[in-house]
Amino acid sequence: MIKTLLLTLALAFPAGAFELSFPADCRFGSTCYIQQYVDHDPGPGAQDFTCGPLSYEGHDGTDIALPTRAAMQAGVNVLAASAGTVKGVRDGIADFAPVVADKECGNGVLVDHGGGWETQYCHMKQGSVRARVGDEVDTGTVLGQIDQSGMAAFPHLHLSVRRNGAELDPFAPETLTSCGAPGPGLWDQPVAYQPGGLLSIGISAEIPDYQVVKDGLASPALAANAPALVVWAFLYGAQPADAILFRLTGPEGDILTDRSVIEKTQAQAFRAVGRKLKTAAWPSGRYQGEAVLQRGGVELGREQIEITVGQ
Repeated sequence: MIKTLLLTLALAFPAGAFELSFPADCRFGSTCYIQQYVDHDPGPGAQDFTCGPLSYEGHDGTDIALPTRAAMQAGVNVLAASAGTVKGVRDGIADFAPVVADKECGNGVLVDHGGGWETQYCHMKQGSVRARVGDEVDTGTVLGQIDQSGMAAFPHLHLSVRRNGAELDPFAPETLTSCGAPGPGLWDQPVAYQPGGLLSIGISAEIPDYQVVKDGLASPALAANAPALVVWAFLYGAQPADAILFRLTGPEGDILTDRSVIEKTQAQAFRAVGRKLKTAAWPSGRYQGEAVLQRGGVELGREQIEITVGQ
C-alpha cells in the first residue's frame, strides 16, 4: 500500500459525525485480531497510532486477521461498517493467485457513505462477494467473506477509510503523522488495542512445519510410543526479547518447562519445545500444554491445550 497523506489532516470529527461498526463477523480478540494498523510515521519507518510497531511502511488500512487458514475456509463474513451505496466491486480473482498490478486489493467492495466518506474492503474470497454496484447497504450487511486474495500474506480483511479521498485511521482519524495520543476514534463501540498475542497452541509428536501450523494444525490423540512430545505456539506482533514460557505436564507430573526468547520483530512467529521418548512408552493419560507470552514481564497472552496419549 502507498501512503497517500503526509501532512496532518486539518479535520475535526464531532462525536457521532461518522461512526463505524466492526466490519467482520468474528469475536475480536478470540476468533480474529488486528495484525497491522495504519502507518503513522511520516518518514521511512512505521508505527501504529499508539507509537507501537504493529504497522509497516505506507500501510493505509486496518488488517483484521483470522488466526489460521482453517478459520478462513470455514467462512467469516465481511460486514458493511456503515450504511451507504456500493460504489465499486471486484470478484473473480483466484485465492492465493499471483498479485496483479492495480488489483492488490484482490476481491473487494467500495462503499460510499456520503459526506465524502468511503470504506473499502479488500482480500475477500473468490465468489463470496454479494454486493453489486448501486446496492444500498445497511450497517452490518454481509458483503462477502474474509480470504487471502490480492496482496495478502495471511487471511485478513484490509479495511480502508477515506474522507474526500484522504486515507484515515479509524483509531486516530485526525492525523497520520503523529502517534501516542489519538483522541476519539470512529468506532461506535470500543475496539481494544492488542500489542501482540498467541494465536494457537498444540501438542504433537514432532516439531510441525510452520506452514501447517498457519493452516490450522489440530492436536489429535497420540500413541504411547510417540517419538517425542512437542508443545508449540503460534503468535503475532512478536518483538525482540519477548518470551514464551512453555510447560507440558502428564499423568506423572511435569515433563518440561522451557523459555523461548524472540530475537527480532516478526508480524507472525512460531516456536516449539519438546522432550524425546526415553523409555518404552509414555504413561497413558491426559497431557496438558501451556504457553504464556510475556513482554517486559507483562503477560500478553496465555493458551492451554489438553490431549490424550496412549488411550
